[in-house]
Amino acid sequence: MPAVTNDYSAAIAAELKQALAGVSEAEVERLVDAIAQAGRVFVAGAGRSGLMMRAFAMRLMHLGLDAYVVGETVTRSLAKGDLLIIGTGSGETKSLVPMAEKARSLGAVVAAFTISPASTIGRLADVAVLLSGAPKDRSDGGGVTAQPMGSLFEQTLLVLGDAVILRLMEKLGLDGKAMYGNHANLE
Repeated sequence: MPAVTNDYSAAIAAELKQALAGVSEAEVERLVDAIAQAGRVFVAGAGRSGLMMRAFAMRLMHLGLDAYVVGETVTRSLAKGDLLIIGTGSGETKSLVPMAEKARSLGAVVAAFTISPASTIGRLADVAVLLSGAPKDRSDGGGVTAQPMGSLFEQTLLVLGDAVILRLMEKLGLDGKAMYGNHANLE
């Protein structure tokens, strides 16, 4: 029987390392620039991808950026000059496609983390960052991963989100101490 902490974890780490190595630095830098230039940043995703995007929004807020999670009661209205970042493996999530269309119609910039740049959301995006993974409906992992459903995409999304934050910290001249000043203090 495989050892959970050694065999499975090592396999996941190896897949994640390979997935991150395949991400285009140019695409990520375009996203970093779009975030730095945005009036406000909105993030969206569904399911586990949505949870990863929520974590990303929290770190954007810690940077001092005006960041919101679409669907929360305290989310402001999106306007021209704002940025909507969608995390979607398939690029076809039925609840997310209309958001991308609406954002475009309002003059906002649309960005996507996706497996499928030729998808509806991928085509609507001004900035698309291609990530590895298999569509969640592929039980065989699509030959890309041994993990179930969208796990590799979601893990890559979380780690890459933190890498984007590190790049923004560098670009904006911030450090962890400055960010901690924006951390919740009513916990």
